[in-house]
Amino acid sequence: MQIYQRIRDLREDCDKTQKDIADVLGIHQVQYQRYESGKREIPFHMVIELSKYYNVSIDYIAGLTNTKLGLTVSALSKDETALIENFRRLDTLDKGRILERIYMLRS
Repeated sequence: MQIYQRIRDLREDCDKTQKDIADVLGIHQVQYQRYESGKREIPFHMVIELSKYYNVSIDYIAGLTNTKLGLTVSALSKDETALIENFRRLDTLDKGRILERIYMLRS
């Protein structure tokens, strides 16, 4: 997917007009329309602003992923992330013990 398609889809999903987004970026609607139609390449600093505005990753806007959080952001909580990091540091025997306890708790 091209950047211009993705920024148009994001705008439409939020029920915003091109003028609304142009105002967010501090540019004229005609200039934004050129970015959204693919007639002009959108500057990187504006891609950053759009990613902040829509709360999506730059990877998503660029079409590198279909996950709005992007390639590097996880949906895991801090506790879940810490658990995984600590689990990875364990040797094989201790990993097995942890997994056994998890299975027992789920029963």
